[in-house]
Amino acid sequence: MKALVLSGGAGTRLRPITHTSAKQLVPVANKAVLFYGLESIAAAGITEVGVIVGDTAEEIQEAVGDGSKFGLEITYIPQERPLGLAHAVLIARDWLGDDDFVMYLGDNFIVGGISGLVEEFRRNRPDAQILLTQVADPRSFGVAELDSSGQVVGLEEKPEHPKSDFALVGVYLFTPLIHEAVRAIRPSWRGELEITHAIQHLIDARADVRCTVIEGYWKDTGNVVDMLEVNRTVLEGLDRRIDGEVDEESETIGRVVIEEGARVERSRIVGPVVIGAGTVVEDSYVGPFTSVAENCRITDSELEFSIVLRDSSILGVGRIENSLIGRHVEVTPAPSVPSAHRLVLGDHSKVQIHT
Repeated sequence: MKALVLSGGAGTRLRPITHTSAKQLVPVANKAVLFYGLESIAAAGITEVGVIVGDTAEEIQEAVGDGSKFGLEITYIPQERPLGLAHAVLIARDWLGDDDFVMYLGDNFIVGGISGLVEEFRRNRPDAQILLTQVADPRSFGVAELDSSGQVVGLEEKPEHPKSDFALVGVYLFTPLIHEAVRAIRPSWRGELEITHAIQHLIDARADVRCTVIEGYWKDTGNVVDMLEVNRTVLEGLDRRIDGEVDEESETIGRVVIEEGARVERSRIVGPVVIGAGTVVEDSYVGPFTSVAENCRITDSELEFSIVLRDSSILGVGRIENSLIGRHVEVTPAPSVPSAHRLVLGDHSKVQIHT
């Protein structure tokens, strides 16, 4: 069995971060989202992985390499531009051959991994198996319609009026029969070859398409809110570890990780928090659910429920929360501006001014 990992999307919902970085490499708990997926694939006993890459191919390849650090053998498959999930299967046909495979969206995050799902697929070997989860607003997802027995009878891609609240999770398991389906479909109104259309083709042909409703945690980390939420979830599983330097005037409370080479001076760190190697925190407060990457500087500031990427500095700006701060960023106070009021008042006016 092989794995096909999609890492070619543009990441428009994470801009401006993704103007200069691949969305799959934005870190949660100081590790790229893509790495969690690759680790899950390796844990499921799959070693051959094809990675679909686009405009950010060079950055992805530099970060992942040949896959050996994950116990994987990586083959990179270029995609000229993102033309849909089914298009990724289409261009990977020669590499996939006649093997079964799991398709994993590189910006998705599933707590607990996929080992159980892969084992179930290997044991039963349906023609296709999809993962579903119930969501509050399914209009932004592929949506599955189930019959009274829980069988999949229809799929829609981002419907305006969803027929259920079961959204497709970004992990799919296929036999080679899917290749016939992706060749049979046509581009959608979005100009993309939709994987939902290909699976619907299998359903219409009475192929064995099964679903598994997952109850564990899943997130598509395509926007800032979800990225911060995944960061929170991962940090909740931290084990306390202080490898860096913490002076006597500082306090660390709870699940706090201070990486080797980091330094904390005259500060208060309340976990769960991770502070990356080479980062200096001075005269500051870093609060729960915050990840600060390597070689950052936090001085005379407060930071909570946020992600700070590497080589950035936050200096004397009071409190920051619910934020995603990119690489090589400088956050400093604005110059003070004298306050004044400019008034044009008619006769007999009454004005109250807060001073």
